[in-house]
Amino acid sequence: MRRGEERARASRDYFDQIRAITARAVERSHGLGHPLLEVRPVETASMVVVTSDRGLAGPFNTNVLRRAMLELNHIEAKRKVVFAVGRKGRDFFRYRNVSMIEEFIGLGDDPSYRQARAIADTVMARYLEREVDAVYLTFTRYHNAMSQEPVTLQLLPVVLDEAVKDQDDAGAHMGYVFEPDPQEVFQDLLPRYVEMLIFGALLESKASEQGARMTAMDNASKNAEELIRRLILLRNRLRQAAITREIAELVGGAEALK
Repeated sequence: MRRGEERARASRDYFDQIRAITARAVERSHGLGHPLLEVRPVETASMVVVTSDRGLAGPFNTNVLRRAMLELNHIEAKRKVVFAVGRKGRDFFRYRNVSMIEEFIGLGDDPSYRQARAIADTVMARYLEREVDAVYLTFTRYHNAMSQEPVTLQLLPVVLDEAVKDQDDAGAHMGYVFEPDPQEVFQDLLPRYVEMLIFGALLESKASEQGARMTAMDNASKNAEELIRRLILLRNRLRQAAITREIAELVGGAEALK
C-alpha cells in the first residue's frame, strides 16, 4: 500500500498539470483541427472503467462500478460501450450484458506506463476510427487508506474542463506561443495527455485498492477476534453449566441413597 501511495502522489502533480495545460492550450488553439479535438454528435459513448483483478477489497470495486453505471445512464447516446480495465469490472459488465469493446486484465500491483500506453492507443484508435464518439474515464482517486473517491473525467474529445475554467476566472490567463507550429505540438501533446490521464488513473486506482484492502482486512481481523472472544465466553458458560448440572446430579444421587 505504501508503494502504491507513493507512486500515486508522485504522479499527481503531473497528472493535474497536464490536464490544465492541455485544456488551456486547446482553448487558445483557435480551432486547430486535430482529430482528438473533434466534437461530433455522440452516437456511441464509451467509458474506461478501472477496477481491480482481485477481490477482498471492501467496497472498492462496488463504489467505482456504481459510479460508472450512474454516469453511463446519464450519458445521452444511442449506444454505450465500456473498456473494462480489471477482472472485477469485466465480470461485472459481462454478467449484466453491458457491451464491452475491449478488456485489459492482469496489470499487476505496479502498473507501468507501457501498459497505460497500450490502453490509450486502443482507446484513441477506436475514437479515430469513429467506432466511439466520446470517451469517459472512471476510476478511484486516492485520499488516504480510509478514504477513496470514485471520479469520472471526459477523456475524448479533449475539452476545457470546469477546474481550468475556474482557474482562468480567478486570473490565471496565459498566452501560448506554439513552436514549431500548433499542429506539430498537439500531435505530440494530445496522445501524451490521454496516456498520462490513463496512467494516473491506474496509479490512483491501485493505491485506492491497496488502501481499501488493508482497511477491509483490518476490519475482518477485528471481527474475527470479536467472534473468537464471544465463542470463548459461550464455551465457558456452557462448560460451567455442564459442571453445575453434574454436581447437582451427584448431590441429588447422594441424597437419594441416604
